[in-house]
Amino acid sequence: MRPLALFGGTFDPIHIGHLSVAWEASELLDAEVRLLPANVPPHRPSPTATAVQRVEMLRAALRGQSRLTLDTRELERNGPSYTFDTLAELRREVGERPLVLLLGADAFAGLRSWHRWRELFDVAHIGVINRPGIDACMPAEVERAVAARRTDDPGVIRSQPAGKVIELVVTPLEVSATRIRELLAAGRDPRYLLPAGLFDDPMLLAPYRTA
Repeated sequence: MRPLALFGGTFDPIHIGHLSVAWEASELLDAEVRLLPANVPPHRPSPTATAVQRVEMLRAALRGQSRLTLDTRELERNGPSYTFDTLAELRREVGERPLVLLLGADAFAGLRSWHRWRELFDVAHIGVINRPGIDACMPAEVERAVAARRTDDPGVIRSQPAGKVIELVVTPLEVSATRIRELLAAGRDPRYLLPAGLFDDPMLLAPYRTA
């Protein structure tokens, strides 16, 4: 069965690094990928742009293709955007369809700090986004929890609803949303760091520009 993969973040703003990772993960897993903007991220400061502004940017960025889609459910919920709650809700919606949570290697290494992290495997697989030659330092507790769950076969992911961990090696693109915000605040134009659709409407990037 074709998996449904979730790629979360603040997307403040969405940039080509986000889109490249999501696209490659979709190809590697033969999955539908939904970009899932967080409302109140538990592990980082609140976004500069509002929820409405970030959704507008995401819609502009995703225009003209159908492989990547937008899911705004976390923006429609009050309180912290706990990933377990989102995955549990999706599990109720999709039945036995495979779900895959896409995480960067650094985020995966910090899994112990996540809300109900051990229960994530009850509702989804985890696809660990990695770059060639980069190894994140994995805490022993996390490694023990995932050692028996690892697979390198996407077919295993497609055949089971949840419970596995697969590494997805993607093309490295060193693009930083923080740096993009700095460039915009300084009046510069990060033309090739952002999807072209964000330049169609000057107001889309207004949250980051200083007067």
